Amino acid sequence: MSDRHFDELATRFAEKIYGGAKGAIRLAVLQADLGEALPERPLRVLDVGAGLGHMALWLAERGHQVTLAEPAEPMLAGARERFADAGLAATFIHAPWQELTGRFEAPFDLVICHAVLEWLAEPAAILPALHGLTVADGLLSLAFYNKDALIYRNLLKGHLRKLRKEEFAGEKQSLTPQRPLDPRELAAQLAAHWQVETQSGVRVFHDYMPREFQAKAQLADLLEMELAHRRHPAFAGLGRYLHWICRPR
Repeated sequence: MSDRHFDELATRFAEKIYGGAKGAIRLAVLQADLGEALPERPLRVLDVGAGLGHMALWLAERGHQVTLAEPAEPMLAGARERFADAGLAATFIHAPWQELTGRFEAPFDLVICHAVLEWLAEPAAILPALHGLTVADGLLSLAFYNKDALIYRNLLKGHLRKLRKEEFAGEKQSLTPQRPLDPRELAAQLAAHWQVETQSGVRVFHDYMPREFQAKAQLADLLEMELAHRRHPAFAGLGRYLHWICRPR
């Protein structure tokens, strides 16, 4: 297994993830969490695996100096176009995470790593690199595909044989990540160098709703309820993604 990039799936990624309620909920939760956590001053921000630049653009709009690193050129081209349309500047780097260490003159106040770990052959290998890219009093915003949620979803759908075989990866053209993360294993891997300060679930109920209810629900209502329940002790761990804001130890 090797790291998976999105050169051939950039357009589909954009349409599927950000073309509907799933993407809107994801952005709303991530932005709400960061809005609470970030200090009231301009920050140097590095977005590792920046994709189409949605989060980086949101941060740039708030006065932060952003650098986007993305290994898939079509995705980076989409990010460049999005920034150009907004009339905002940023630094764009076409590179995988392995090429970022030692590349910058100084570490960053905030490092973003959203929906990256689950596409890596060895997810834990990126963690020391992220630590080295973050200043001592900085923050890491880490969002990852939640193995617990995938198991629960398959239980609800009756895919018991699939669960017994632990066949979690999607088909070649699927956007189901190849390596969903066990939150407990990730927490243990982070513990040596990071303190997890906040934890939120992303889409804690939307993806479990019957399709007819999803179709009838108003987006504003979905966003309100997802934000209200993203840290609920019974529901947060069911999020399709989990968002952890971490501080270096």
